[in-house]
Amino acid sequence: MQPWQYIFLISCGIVFYNYAGYALMAWLFTKLAGKYPFRPIPPDRPPGVTFIVAAYNEADWIEEKLRNSLELNYPAEAIEFLFVTDGSTDETPAIVSRHPRVRLLHEPARKGKAAAMNRAVQTATYDILIFSDANTTLNKDAIGNIVRHYADPKTGGVAGEKKVLDTPTAGATTGPGGGEGLYWKYESRLKHIDSDFYSVVGAAGELFSLRRNLFEPMPENTILDDFVLSLKVADKGFRILYEPDAFAWETPSFSLREEQKRKIRIAAGGFQSIAMLLPLLAFWRHPRLSYLYISHRVLRWAISPFCLILALVSSAFSLAAPTGSFYQLCFAAQLLFYGLAALYTLHLPGTRINKICRIPYYFTFMNVSVILGFIRFCKGRQSGVWEKAKRAQAVPD
Repeated sequence: MQPWQYIFLISCGIVFYNYAGYALMAWLFTKLAGKYPFRPIPPDRPPGVTFIVAAYNEADWIEEKLRNSLELNYPAEAIEFLFVTDGSTDETPAIVSRHPRVRLLHEPARKGKAAAMNRAVQTATYDILIFSDANTTLNKDAIGNIVRHYADPKTGGVAGEKKVLDTPTAGATTGPGGGEGLYWKYESRLKHIDSDFYSVVGAAGELFSLRRNLFEPMPENTILDDFVLSLKVADKGFRILYEPDAFAWETPSFSLREEQKRKIRIAAGGFQSIAMLLPLLAFWRHPRLSYLYISHRVLRWAISPFCLILALVSSAFSLAAPTGSFYQLCFAAQLLFYGLAALYTLHLPGTRINKICRIPYYFTFMNVSVILGFIRFCKGRQSGVWEKAKRAQAVPD
């Protein structure tokens, strides 16, 4: 075999392992060995919960968020609500202040979400922290479904599920049946497998929870605060469990341009997070955690997008090899896949070809965004304070 052939096979193997192989191995191991043990110690009464929302200029959403939060099924005497509106220049602080059960934290300076969360935790009363984004809606039993996992003293945190709502303004790719919605369904399945095997590797900011004594203040320039916080807890030897019956609905991005802005920021934050979480690469400390972290996250951000480029180039250089027919087929399959992705940009809504092209486009779009995020990370242009991506409007009740 020629060097290009080795490069092609290795590149394809890494991409397959990253997107499916590692999860299949973890799922099979769990089936054979059983789920990681859970040791519940039922509490005498519902534990106290501090519910934290960081909101910046969310006047269009915040009233709905407040209403939803105050209607959650959890004893009122066991939950406090902290809404942090630092830097907001619209009516967000005023709207929050109208609700006596909610404690408003506000400073004129905008320092970013990580700084707001650090400040909120300093004033928290209870030992269980639950974080939620301002533009999400939770199911009524979300708090109870999260809190029950803390009966096990080895549970350090709980990750809820993100769901993408249908909206009249969402495009075919950003809606729940499109790329963004399908991607989150796929990610939710991976989190289920990761949690059964050992621990979720990174909670989503829409809804996640931690023990207060495990919270570690973050640098103000932290981009993926939810991801870094949850993995620092896991690095202390505690598990982050997945609870699919605690979920947060969120509208999709208003457009692919807005979604790309968000994806590039997340990718830049991913590379920053890898640098901040170097101890997790020492697999002998927490073998299962490092296996999941490297397989699911590090490869997704740092390796797989570049392997896709290598696979295309190396298969092209291998066309003249003695086994060239195989590489011709592989090269043609890649060209077809990326051709379908390109075809989607012609915008043919409602057509069968548009539906076929949706997934190739979103997959390509995600990996291009990772590469652009890597460039941004290298240039140091992404701070903890960022321009919000515009979200689509929710379907009215």
